[in-house]
Amino acid sequence: MPAQTPARPAAPAWTIPGFLEVRDGRLHVSGADATELLRQYGSPLYVFSEPRLRSNIERLKRAADGVSRPVKFCYASKANSNMAVLAAVRDAGIDIEVNSGGELFKALRAGFRPEQIIFNGTSKSDDELDDAVRAGIYSINVDSTYEIELVEAAARRAGKRANITLRLVPEIGTRSHIGLQTALLTSKFGITSSEVPDAFRRALAHPELIHVGGIHIHIGSQTPDVEPFAEAFRAMWEHLVALHRETGHTLEHINLGGGIPVNYLRDRSQADQMPEAERDMLGASLEPAEVLAAALAVARESARAADAEHLLDRVTILLEPGRSVVSDAGLVLTTVRNIKRRPETGDVWLLTDAGFNLLLSMTTYKWYYHLVSAARADAPHDTSYKVAGPLCDSGDVYFDIEGGSRLPDYRQLPADVRPGETLALLNSGAYSLAQAFPYNGRPLPAAVMVREGGKVDLVRRRDTYEDLLAGDIW
Repeated sequence: MPAQTPARPAAPAWTIPGFLEVRDGRLHVSGADATELLRQYGSPLYVFSEPRLRSNIERLKRAADGVSRPVKFCYASKANSNMAVLAAVRDAGIDIEVNSGGELFKALRAGFRPEQIIFNGTSKSDDELDDAVRAGIYSINVDSTYEIELVEAAARRAGKRANITLRLVPEIGTRSHIGLQTALLTSKFGITSSEVPDAFRRALAHPELIHVGGIHIHIGSQTPDVEPFAEAFRAMWEHLVALHRETGHTLEHINLGGGIPVNYLRDRSQADQMPEAERDMLGASLEPAEVLAAALAVARESARAADAEHLLDRVTILLEPGRSVVSDAGLVLTTVRNIKRRPETGDVWLLTDAGFNLLLSMTTYKWYYHLVSAARADAPHDTSYKVAGPLCDSGDVYFDIEGGSRLPDYRQLPADVRPGETLALLNSGAYSLAQAFPYNGRPLPAAVMVREGGKVDLVRRRDTYEDLLAGDIW
């Protein structure tokens, strides 16, 4: 019998063909060697992939192609507002959502047109509203009845009519982290159902100053189920119909917000060490096509029942994806700087140079970022370590100090990890760089963008010690 060719070892479960791959035993990001990136640009390092980011946006566009209504995607820039990321989003052909005057400034500077921009937020200042009205953006998403007055005042100052959307909070819970749920009456967001009629009447009182274009709801981030999206759309649709019947005013769009999840548990080797609810949330695989299909299904059902299909024909659906665009398009590379062994417990501790000041969600929400060795990416990750960052806080660890309430107590890496080895925290493109801060006097890292074909551009320079003094006066 002819000799059989040995089977090629299966790729690790965390790999993504064309993006996260193992080549010659090392982690590669869209063709770029991660260990070489760290050598060239220093440690720690944020790494983003433009091809993966574009692929995620194409996934959204394909979902929109499957429904019969116009769909407008507005990237939630709070997830990552690095200018190179914003430029990649713009070039990929979707619009943008901002949450502050600073994000509005960055969006305009990145080349987004005013009609591509929506502005969320609970506490907009007069200056921020003035900037938004003067720019003539697509919509200011109003978070309270009181804010209607503030927008009207800004419109008077600018001598321009402002476009607004009313943000509602219809008491819809999800199976996401409680801190990420934004459609509950206990949250700080939005106008409650009992306030909606008065809010609409107030908003329509001065059409020369403001134009009411739509309604908005955001049920929260990392939502694992389609039902809350459908329930939210039904609630907003019913308000749209009621408003039209009472006033004759026709809304032009319904904004479902963001919340489309990312699967942080492609590698499930440590999933059984998490509570079931945490596994369901972090391992969610809900597709944007499912969200849009469910929303349209309830809208058509309600429209037929209310004899209002003509209103549905005029509605554009808005979505505000952030995490689902950029999270798995980024990672953080870090270096093991120290190692210690506890004879009393048998634990081996790896001390890295990436703390929670670079990955705040790891502390605030006990978020799980899968950890691999970039230098030995294809080696068995079957040895348990305690892994921690460099900050002078006991909470600066890659596990739960409370005893495993959400994160695994240990991380699995190859045997015999030594100081100097490069590790990678995957799926960390969202809410990492955007929330980074120089705690303990640690300058913020550089960031690179890997382009098509493995070309690498520096998109954020590494801070210096002088940058730590930039805002101080003494």
